[in-house]
Amino acid sequence: MRVGMTETYSKVVKSSDVVGFAEISGDRNPVHLSEHFAAKTPFGGRIAHGLYTASLISAVIGTRLPGPGAIYVSQTLYFKAPVKIGDTVVATVQVTEVIEKGRRAKLLCKCSVGDTIVLEGEAVVKVPARPAASQHGGETGAAIAETEG
Repeated sequence: MRVGMTETYSKVVKSSDVVGFAEISGDRNPVHLSEHFAAKTPFGGRIAHGLYTASLISAVIGTRLPGPGAIYVSQTLYFKAPVKIGDTVVATVQVTEVIEKGRRAKLLCKCSVGDTIVLEGEAVVKVPARPAASQHGGETGAAIAETEG
Protein backbone atom coordinates (compact mmCIF):
# COMPACT_ATOMS: atom_id res chain seq x y z
CA MET A 1 0.00 0.00 0.00
CA ARG A 2 1.34 3.41 -0.94
CA VAL A 3 0.30 7.03 -0.39
CA GLY A 4 -1.76 8.22 -3.34
CA MET A 5 -3.35 4.88 -4.18
CA THR A 6 -7.02 5.45 -5.02
CA GLU A 7 -10.05 3.22 -5.62
CA THR A 8 -13.69 4.01 -6.36
CA TYR A 9 -17.11 2.38 -6.24
CA SER A 10 -20.16 3.70 -8.09
CA LYS A 11 -23.83 3.01 -7.34
CA VAL A 12 -27.15 4.36 -8.55
CA VAL A 13 -29.38 4.99 -5.52
CA LYS A 14 -32.67 3.13 -5.95
CA SER A 15 -35.85 3.58 -3.94
CA SER A 16 -35.63 -0.07 -2.90
CA ASP A 17 -32.11 0.55 -1.51
CA VAL A 18 -33.38 3.40 0.67
CA VAL A 19 -36.40 1.39 1.86
CA GLY A 20 -34.13 -1.57 2.64
CA PHE A 21 -31.68 0.63 4.53
CA ALA A 22 -34.58 2.07 6.56
CA GLU A 23 -35.65 -1.46 7.51
CA ILE A 24 -32.14 -2.58 8.43
CA SER A 25 -31.20 0.57 10.35
CA GLY A 26 -34.59 1.34 11.90
CA ASP A 27 -34.35 4.93 10.59
CA ARG A 28 -37.82 5.37 9.12
CA ASN A 29 -37.66 9.17 8.94
CA PRO A 30 -40.31 10.10 6.33
CA VAL A 31 -37.82 12.33 4.50
CA HIS A 32 -36.37 9.02 3.26
CA LEU A 33 -39.60 7.11 2.68
CA SER A 34 -42.52 9.46 1.92
CA GLU A 35 -42.48 11.49 -1.27
CA HIS A 36 -45.45 13.52 0.04
CA PHE A 37 -43.62 14.42 3.26
CA ALA A 38 -40.22 14.97 1.61
CA ALA A 39 -41.70 17.28 -1.05
CA LYS A 40 -42.48 19.78 1.72
CA THR A 41 -38.89 19.83 3.02
CA PRO A 42 -36.02 21.98 1.75
CA PHE A 43 -34.85 18.90 -0.20
CA GLY A 44 -38.00 18.91 -2.35
CA GLY A 45 -38.12 15.12 -2.47
CA ARG A 46 -36.91 11.92 -0.85
CA ILE A 47 -33.26 11.64 0.06
CA ALA A 48 -31.03 8.71 0.92
CA HIS A 49 -29.85 8.21 4.47
CA GLY A 50 -26.47 9.79 5.11
CA LEU A 51 -25.13 6.53 6.47
CA TYR A 52 -26.36 4.69 3.38
CA THR A 53 -24.12 7.00 1.36
CA ALA A 54 -21.27 6.45 3.85
CA SER A 55 -21.70 2.69 3.51
CA LEU A 56 -20.44 2.99 -0.07
CA ILE A 57 -17.08 4.02 1.42
CA SER A 58 -17.14 0.80 3.41
CA ALA A 59 -17.67 -1.07 0.13
CA VAL A 60 -14.42 0.40 -1.22
CA ILE A 61 -12.48 -0.31 1.97
CA GLY A 62 -13.71 -3.88 2.34
CA THR A 63 -13.44 -4.96 -1.29
CA ARG A 64 -10.90 -2.74 -3.08
CA LEU A 65 -8.60 -0.60 -0.92
CA PRO A 66 -7.15 -1.99 1.27
CA GLY A 67 -9.57 -4.80 0.40
CA PRO A 68 -10.67 -8.08 1.99
CA GLY A 69 -9.59 -8.33 5.61
CA ALA A 70 -9.39 -4.56 6.20
CA ILE A 71 -10.76 -3.52 9.59
CA TYR A 72 -12.21 -0.09 10.38
CA VAL A 73 -10.58 1.67 13.34
CA SER A 74 -12.28 5.06 12.94
CA GLN A 75 -14.19 7.20 10.46
CA THR A 76 -15.11 10.89 10.40
CA LEU A 77 -17.96 12.01 8.16
CA TYR A 78 -19.10 15.43 7.01
CA PHE A 79 -22.42 15.46 5.16
CA LYS A 80 -22.26 18.30 2.63
CA ALA A 81 -25.25 17.80 0.30
CA PRO A 82 -28.26 15.49 -0.03
CA VAL A 83 -28.33 12.38 -2.19
CA LYS A 84 -31.62 11.82 -4.02
CA ILE A 85 -33.23 8.71 -5.42
CA GLY A 86 -31.77 8.11 -8.89
CA ASP A 87 -28.45 9.84 -8.17
CA THR A 88 -25.24 8.04 -9.09
CA VAL A 89 -22.89 8.19 -6.13
CA VAL A 90 -19.17 7.66 -6.63
CA ALA A 91 -17.30 6.74 -3.45
CA THR A 92 -13.56 7.46 -3.63
CA VAL A 93 -10.94 6.34 -1.13
CA GLN A 94 -7.33 7.57 -1.30
CA VAL A 95 -4.40 6.56 0.89
CA THR A 96 -2.97 9.65 2.62
CA GLU A 97 -0.65 7.95 5.12
CA VAL A 98 0.74 4.48 5.74
CA ILE A 99 1.42 3.84 9.42
CA GLU A 100 3.81 0.91 9.71
CA LYS A 101 3.25 0.48 13.45
CA GLY A 102 0.04 -1.44 13.89
CA ARG A 103 -0.32 -2.02 10.13
CA ARG A 104 -2.67 0.94 9.66
CA ALA A 105 -3.47 3.47 6.98
CA LYS A 106 -5.22 6.84 6.89
CA LEU A 107 -7.64 7.26 4.02
CA LEU A 108 -9.30 10.32 2.53
CA CYS A 109 -12.91 9.37 1.81
CA LYS A 110 -15.31 11.22 -0.48
CA CYS A 111 -18.67 10.56 -2.06
CA SER A 112 -19.77 12.66 -5.00
CA VAL A 113 -22.74 13.06 -7.29
CA GLY A 114 -21.45 14.55 -10.51
CA ASP A 115 -19.15 17.42 -9.54
CA THR A 116 -20.74 17.84 -6.10
CA ILE A 117 -19.04 16.36 -3.05
CA VAL A 118 -21.92 15.10 -0.91
CA LEU A 119 -19.87 13.52 1.88
CA GLU A 120 -16.24 13.59 2.95
CA GLY A 121 -14.15 12.39 5.83
CA GLU A 122 -11.14 10.41 6.94
CA ALA A 123 -10.85 6.77 7.91
CA VAL A 124 -8.18 4.86 9.75
CA VAL A 125 -8.06 1.17 8.91
CA LYS A 126 -6.03 -1.82 9.98
CA VAL A 127 -4.43 -3.23 6.85
CA PRO A 128 -4.58 -7.00 6.35
CA ALA A 129 -1.34 -8.94 5.93
CA ARG A 130 -0.75 -9.80 2.29
CA PRO A 131 2.10 -10.87 0.08
CA ALA A 132 3.81 -7.99 -1.76
CA ALA A 133 1.99 -8.89 -5.00
CA SER A 134 -1.79 -8.74 -4.74
CA GLN A 135 -4.89 -8.39 -6.86
CA HIS A 136 -4.41 -4.61 -6.94
CA GLY A 137 -1.61 -4.37 -9.45
CA GLY A 138 0.97 -5.70 -7.03
CA GLU A 139 0.90 -2.55 -4.89
CA THR A 140 -1.76 -2.93 -2.20
CA GLY A 141 -0.01 -4.13 0.92
CA ALA A 142 3.44 -3.90 -0.70
CA ALA A 143 4.91 -1.16 1.50
CA ILE A 144 3.87 -2.93 4.67
CA ALA A 145 4.78 -6.40 3.35
CA GLU A 146 8.30 -5.17 2.53
CA THR A 147 8.94 -4.42 6.22
CA GLU A 148 8.04 -7.92 7.36
CA GLY A 149 11.12 -9.53 5.78
